[in-house]
Amino acid sequence: MSFIETEEQTALREAVAALVKKYGHQYFTDCARQGRKTDELWNEAGELGFIGVNLPEEYGGGGAGMYELSIVMEELAAGGSGLLMMVVSPAICGNIIARFGTDEQKQRWIPGLADGSITMAFGITEPDAGSNSHQITTTAARDGDEWVLNGRKVFISGVDQAQAVLIVARMEDAKTGRLKPALFIVPTDADGFEAQVIEMEMVNPEKQFTLFLDNVRLPSDALVGSEDAALSQLFAGLNPERIMASASAVGMGRFALDRAVEYANDRTVWKTPIGAHQAVAHPLAQGKIELEMAKLMMQKAATLYDAGDDWGAAVPANMAKYAAGEAAAKIVDQAVQTLGGNGLTVEYGLAAMLPLSRLTRIAPVSREMILNFVAQTSLGLPKSY
Repeated sequence: MSFIETEEQTALREAVAALVKKYGHQYFTDCARQGRKTDELWNEAGELGFIGVNLPEEYGGGGAGMYELSIVMEELAAGGSGLLMMVVSPAICGNIIARFGTDEQKQRWIPGLADGSITMAFGITEPDAGSNSHQITTTAARDGDEWVLNGRKVFISGVDQAQAVLIVARMEDAKTGRLKPALFIVPTDADGFEAQVIEMEMVNPEKQFTLFLDNVRLPSDALVGSEDAALSQLFAGLNPERIMASASAVGMGRFALDRAVEYANDRTVWKTPIGAHQAVAHPLAQGKIELEMAKLMMQKAATLYDAGDDWGAAVPANMAKYAAGEAAAKIVDQAVQTLGGNGLTVEYGLAAMLPLSRLTRIAPVSREMILNFVAQTSLGLPKSY
């Protein structure tokens, strides 16, 4: 891989930065506090081809890859408007359908996912299982030519702005009788499907939901991909999730760092800008280093994924998510500290980022589960759970 971005990638980065500059962090927080969605930004990003830059050209996408989609996510977040549904709709759902869906599923969903006119949520986490696909209790059973889904999901993002949810369920293996994971496209207006908002202490336009599936009947073609390959298909969607979560965290960290640096250069005490003091400068420099290291691991993961190496991308994708989450949470906290009392004002827009930056260490997979994964896969240590 090259550490020098192509002219096309540089142009994409500049174009996304120019777009988000029109909206900015104030737009993002205003939408959240007023109960509005970021529809204007989302729709314009879709019209410009940014949302589906990773999806196949033959279905209306940009024909690029996760590297390019991570550029879009990073620049949106760096501009103060990180759109959570970018992680879910084009990255997870779009990639899974593009790689494993039938021709009919691709024609039905990908053009809309690419231009943003269709948004798809992703439902894996459950109250008692978290994101452990082996412990999921949502089930799918055959009934003639239909599937019947029953179960419950929690912390599912953006259901109120989605036309469908890609649900991870478990169905009985005809050979072994054991339950195995499977992926189903569930329209949000399906009978028996209910979504309830979870009240969160975050300033974010995109809400979290608990889902209830009570005898939700779906046609046979709601199943995505092969019944026997659902686990590998699921992992093919989770690598992009981690890459995009990393991009969001890196962008958020850049936003906070830029605010802190600007303030440290302008704020003068005793005739000297506070940025001249090492107690202020060193933590910001350290934050810059940690963000750049996380970004490099993210780019490695995206490059491997785009080369078709799903397993090779798994470790760096998880490492990138861990590193980016730690770096973002740290630098946002340090940015608030740099601004002092101003760091807690609405004017500077940093205090609202504290819970969001903290979330980067928890979701979409916790730092502890990443450490478990790295311990087992990279170090060969015994499984601890």
